[in-house]
Order: sequence, then structure tokens, then C-alpha cells
Amino acid sequence: DQIIDYTHSRKGTFFEGSEMPVTHVDFTQPYARALRQRLIAAAAACNEPVFDGAVYACTQGPRLETAAEVERIAREGGDVVGMTGMPEAVLAREAGLEYAAIAVVINHAAGRGDSLQAIKLEELGDVMHQSIVRAVRILNSFFENAP
Repeated sequence: DQIIDYTHSRKGTFFEGSEMPVTHVDFTQPYARALRQRLIAAAAACNEPVFDGAVYACTQGPRLETAAEVERIAREGGDVVGMTGMPEAVLAREAGLEYAAIAVVINHAAGRGDSLQAIKLEELGDVMHQSIVRAVRILNSFFENAP
């Protein structure tokens, strides 16, 4: 339900240049609350367990984070770390589009759990595939139960 942006050098606005003067948007709630609730209900309808609420920390990538970066992100309130989500969330807001995210966890972050010493990259593909199947199941339920 929240996001912290650790990215840099990404185009983060549609409002640049003389043709598009700077325009501020309220980003207090980066994800559309009603859309989030519908996704959560869709997950429940297809018996997919989800957490309702987390802080997504978006990092630059493509490299994975160091253990020290993961520790800093946790201290700053991040619950899930990934490389996508920004600037998409703010661009959707600028465009007037409702936006929400389903974040899937494919590994423990660096220095955590079974990634204490290293992230087992060779195992990520299988977990990613399983996570995509689950996310698609939720999205199918979402569209089947659309108002």
C-alpha cells in the first residue's frame, strides 16, 4: 500500500519541458485503495494468500541489492524489495489512471533467510514461474468478478 523510491536516472514525470510545465500530484497514497481492495478480494476468491499492506522499496537494478542496502531499506520501513514499480506508479497517477500492484516474493533478500550468504540465482526461475502462475490466478479472478 506504500512505496519508497530508491531509483535514479529514470524519467519520473510526463510534465517536462516548455510544452508541459511542472505539475505536482498528490502521492500520499500511491496505490488506488478501491483497486487494491478488489485485488485482495480476488485473491481471497481463488484461495491465494496475500498480505494486505506492505511498503515496496523500488531499487535501481539490474543488480540485486547488497546485504547492507537491504538492512537500510528495512530500517527505513521497506518490507519488499524490487526493481519495478517506479516510476510506473507516479506516471499512472499523473495520467489519472488507477494503479495497484501485486508484489511477488521470489527470494529472501540479500543477507536474509536462505540468502544469508548469497542469493541462489539458479533457483529464481522456478520460483518466479510459480509466482506468475499465482498472480495470473488472482488476475483471472479479478476480471471474472469485475463489477
